[in-house]
Amino acid sequence: MEQQFKATLTGTDGPVNGTITHITFEGHKRAYRFDAVDDTLHLVIAPDENGNWQKVAGTEPYLFGWVDEMAEQITKLHA
Repeated sequence: MEQQFKATLTGTDGPVNGTITHITFEGHKRAYRFDAVDDTLHLVIAPDENGNWQKVAGTEPYLFGWVDEMAEQITKLHA
């Protein structure tokens, strides 16, 4: 069963509410997908070989800060 939790990202016009789900994506075992409640944003992030989180898929355009926001929320969940 996929691990899923509610999350909010900071959008240019206000908060973007959605869910973050732990997934396997193209060989990334630690990938996470954000899906906005209103279906306007989908973002998949995964750590690179150095442990730095990066976008690996998703809608365009997106804000670079969302990767950090998602990673912070994921880290808090697992703390």
